[in-house]
Amino acid sequence: MPGRTARAALAGAALGTTLFSPLALPAPAALAAPHCATPPAPGEVATEVPWAQLRFAPERLAPLATGAGVTVAVIDSGVDRHHPQLRDRVVGGVDRLDPGDGRRDCAGHGTAVASLIAAAPRDDVPFRGLAPGATILPVRVSEQQIVDGEQSGRTVGVGQFAGAIRWATDNGAEVLNLSVVLYRDDPAVRAAIAYAVARDVVVVAAAGNLHDDGDPLPYPAAYDGVLGVGAIAADGRRAPFSQTGSYVDVAAPGAGVLAAVPGGGHRRQDGTSYAAPFVAATAALVREYRPDLSAVEVAERIVATADPAPAGDGADGHGAGIVNPHRAVTETGAAGWEPAPVVLPGATADPATVGERGRRDRARDRAVLFAGVGGTAAVTALLVAVVLPRGRRRRWRPAGPPA
Repeated sequence: MPGRTARAALAGAALGTTLFSPLALPAPAALAAPHCATPPAPGEVATEVPWAQLRFAPERLAPLATGAGVTVAVIDSGVDRHHPQLRDRVVGGVDRLDPGDGRRDCAGHGTAVASLIAAAPRDDVPFRGLAPGATILPVRVSEQQIVDGEQSGRTVGVGQFAGAIRWATDNGAEVLNLSVVLYRDDPAVRAAIAYAVARDVVVVAAAGNLHDDGDPLPYPAAYDGVLGVGAIAADGRRAPFSQTGSYVDVAAPGAGVLAAVPGGGHRRQDGTSYAAPFVAATAALVREYRPDLSAVEVAERIVATADPAPAGDGADGHGAGIVNPHRAVTETGAAGWEPAPVVLPGATADPATVGERGRRDRARDRAVLFAGVGGTAAVTALLVAVVLPRGRRRRWRPAGPPA
């Protein structure tokens, strides 16, 4: 497709400088990846269509776009390649913690995120991903999970995390999903995000889950060029934990979201970590359907076609509104075009819609790309942590010139 050859040609560039010594990246077959010390328990197979899926109706989009030919990098806790709905969807990536290619997951977080993007439809399972034709490129940077109420497990340093972003960019990613958060503006991460944006990659990041802690700035969601994603519940209102701030560009389902679990089955999850992949999947759909659009234009389209938030309590924290994949793919218009307002079921048209349209304009001016949610880890230096259900999350947005 037009535009993909140029992006693929960037593969093989050197990684960015890491916080500690550079991490060697052995060939996937060089050494077998170690087993998980505490593997996640398998979930139960879904028996009913999840509410987020009912809202987005991916089956309606399938005749138009499935994300086929688009590579989405999931920089997270790895992705379980053996899950029945992710087989043949996950290519070899890289493991920044252990020898391996990123296709194992000791926390479950990355597998859940990847499944919301690309889980294959099956006749015997009602759950499916929003862009099941997309290819997942896993980059494993964490194995953190909650054990006995405490966060446990290793993560990489911020320098290595920045290197992971550059590696994914140089190895064919057209969309980056960052469901991890750093609550500090780090120059290496900022430069890595700018590097990805300058190379026509759509960057999506979670907005963080620390609303009750005062909404600290989440990175990379707070960087320019990143689409920051907040979480909504089934009624369309902001999930109580989802952060609010100018770094939220759009919102997506993130409370009681059904997702895949390593080893098989599914489990409900909460967090902006799980809202971000719906936006990343939407970006994949648009990139397939409109390969002529740049990453900035894809982001502008996602923001411009978002549905207004419901009025009243819980209407904050939506940014330009709630992502609408069908409108993002099908509606026409140049950058700066303003679509007609759409009223959500159960909501009524009111002046709040006008305010949403104003926010939409401002978000578009920022050339939004994504927002991420993640967790904080203190290990001699500030570490990147993958956010688990109801865990801590953050957001990112690259400012400054490309590195």
